[in-house]
Amino acid sequence: MHNTHNPKVLPLRDGVSPSCVVAPSQGAGLLLDFLCERLPDVGRARWLGRIETGEVVSELGEVATAQTQLQPGRRYYYYRSLDEEPEISFAAEVVYRDEQLLVADKPHFLPVVPAGQYLQNTLLVRLKREFGLEELSPIHRIDRDTAGLVVFSVQRATRGAYQALFRDRAIHKTYEAVAPFRAGLDFPREHVSRLEESGQFFRMHEVAGEPNSQTWMEIIEHNARWARYRLSPVSGKRHQLRVHMAALGLALKGDPLYPVVNDPEPGDYSNPLQLLARSLAFDDPLTGERRAFESRRSLAPLPSP
Repeated sequence: MHNTHNPKVLPLRDGVSPSCVVAPSQGAGLLLDFLCERLPDVGRARWLGRIETGEVVSELGEVATAQTQLQPGRRYYYYRSLDEEPEISFAAEVVYRDEQLLVADKPHFLPVVPAGQYLQNTLLVRLKREFGLEELSPIHRIDRDTAGLVVFSVQRATRGAYQALFRDRAIHKTYEAVAPFRAGLDFPREHVSRLEESGQFFRMHEVAGEPNSQTWMEIIEHNARWARYRLSPVSGKRHQLRVHMAALGLALKGDPLYPVVNDPEPGDYSNPLQLLARSLAFDDPLTGERRAFESRRSLAPLPSP
């Protein structure tokens, strides 16, 4: 019997859950050829090595061989691996954990989930490895550059109820940010705009059209040149706070992407983005209990005027 939503064909390995690739609904040939075509960055030799060690398995539990024929529509599971990845010495702190939820307080520079050049040095894999929680999954995400709170679902069976909170905008989130101060710009204020991906796939930008993003902005403190802001996103578009602030001429201190790309050298952690996911509050969909969490981290003091 197929169970494509909860496969047990490969176990958690060193904190890494198996990845999945789905065969097209039509087609034939060797599974090996399909894998090489679909995920060419892995390379044929590595795919063959994974197959020979039994690390490519179908959703039915069939261990692939070099001669396995592709089955249209079937899911295949495998372990993602990297020859090397950047070392990140900064550690997250778990601020809450029960049978349903885990809340982590993430440092700057630590990705939430595996992607690109990061696998073991991600918040999700570290937590899975530490606690042995095979079904652990984030119910929202923050950027690698951003520090602060991330909420994880512990059990697949109840995950949808918590995901719905974010989908229905039933979670109150606040962020802190350090950015320039402009005396002629009134606060508190609401910023609404339409955000879409720009020509650079990793960046967003504002375009004309019906707004799809909304942020409430306040000033906590300021001096002649810099301010600490409280930002409360109503919507949850990628890079929303960074784009909204940059659109006002208030690019966040340390931002490597907005208003222009200015990536630091690999391993340079000297200028973290001054953005912190400070708090989260919501009514628990299972118990009705009010949940409220606060980051224990802090941003840098305001620079001198």
